[in-house]
Amino acid sequence: MSMGGEGKIYNSKSRTFLSFCFCFIFGVAIFSLEFFSSDWQFYLFISLFLVLFYLVIFWQDQFKRFVGVGVLFFILGGLRFYLFIPAHSADNLSFYNGRSISFIGKISSFVESGSLGTQVNVRAQSFNNQKLSGQALLFLPPYSDLKYGDTIKLFCKLEKPQSKKDFLAYDKYLARDDVWSICNWPKIQVMSTPQNILDKTISNFFNFRKIIDEKVNQLWVDPESALMAGLLYGARASFSKEVTGDFSTAGITHIIAISGYNISVVVIVLMNCLLGVGLNRRHAFYIAVSGIILFVLFTGASASVVRAGIMGILVLLSTQWGRLSQIGNVLVFTAALMLLFNPFVLIWDVGFQLSFLSTLGLVYISPILNNKFVNDKGGEFLKSLTENFITTMSAIIATMPLILFQFGRLSLVAPLANLLILWIIPYLMLLGFVALILSFIFFPLGQILAWVAYFGLKYVLATAHWLASWPLASLNFSVPLWVMSIFYIVLIVIVSKNKIYVKN
Repeated sequence: MSMGGEGKIYNSKSRTFLSFCFCFIFGVAIFSLEFFSSDWQFYLFISLFLVLFYLVIFWQDQFKRFVGVGVLFFILGGLRFYLFIPAHSADNLSFYNGRSISFIGKISSFVESGSLGTQVNVRAQSFNNQKLSGQALLFLPPYSDLKYGDTIKLFCKLEKPQSKKDFLAYDKYLARDDVWSICNWPKIQVMSTPQNILDKTISNFFNFRKIIDEKVNQLWVDPESALMAGLLYGARASFSKEVTGDFSTAGITHIIAISGYNISVVVIVLMNCLLGVGLNRRHAFYIAVSGIILFVLFTGASASVVRAGIMGILVLLSTQWGRLSQIGNVLVFTAALMLLFNPFVLIWDVGFQLSFLSTLGLVYISPILNNKFVNDKGGEFLKSLTENFITTMSAIIATMPLILFQFGRLSLVAPLANLLILWIIPYLMLLGFVALILSFIFFPLGQILAWVAYFGLKYVLATAHWLASWPLASLNFSVPLWVMSIFYIVLIVIVSKNKIYVKN
């Protein structure tokens, strides 16, 4: 008897593994759409899980056991989402939302300070000498002198995050960082500075970043200094509204955003540049991976940056292995593992979604386009330029439907903008990095390189502004969920039919 499609799945270890990962991810997705309203639902699903687990142990039929285990992973996904939501009890900070309280906490994020104000997360430690858990987002006066790891005593009125007109899921967006309370302009008393080794290490990284900020502002003037800071470590606090608008309209915001989308595109372009100057693929791979790791450490290794770094490394692995089955398995497992640590990012973190979609585009779409359009007829320079353009277009194709669904904005000049701008980004990053290093050794020498980089930064800003000023450079154009779903189904079919070209 011939084996059906389901037999091919559960008799293949890799396909079985993928199926269970997808079941877990699907469980997280379904339960993400609506919170549990009461604890009895949790106990109901726990009971269902235990009953099904007992049945799976004693079922002899292979297909029934396969389906049963898949349902178990689905329930596990839902339960993991439920367990991430804080209990409504007096030992959690969110219990006191709507009240004015005084509690002790520790600064748990980089202190984002600017002329308009300061934002920072604080993790609660105690209230009235009782242990307290949970995090709050603090809004403070401009240029606060707080730093990561500081233990503080604060008094404020806690508020539950509310959705806004321009950010309908703002409360769930904050929840992905385990933030369930907001505190505006609290009264603060610093009790102690970082004590343990980990806090001191992270605090030193952030302090070093502040020193780098000062050096960048000495080497370049605004807006070029803001652009260099954005390229090197994703700093965006000092960007003007005009520059931010130009980059958004031109579709190049990803070059200054710490996301898997930005890192994936930049590392592939970097790889192409390294290969273009004569390095072999192995050495280029190690240099690019080392660069990602240093970048993650340099920016403080927050959860979002770590996710972005993992996505970039996965893209590089795909270029090394050349086997889509391997990288596909690793990518799905990585998604399931990330959701195990933080299930809120699947539905409520657009950066997470863009990271995975752009990675999928670079892994599956880019090889297809490269096989069709890249050749050696025009020389190495034209080949490298074409590969870089295809890299960008692959990410755009994979993420455009989600961007239209989430943001309702279509940049018509994005392909041209990326073609004109993306090629110079790795060189600007290299020049900026070397200029910073030299400025610590002998400042005038760093200034010379900074002066060279200035013209490249000016080129990026001028090109973005020029393209953004075109009539119909971007359109307010949104698509419903069903249209986005159809697009991705069609894209999956196209990739599946062309997989023979990708493997070659």
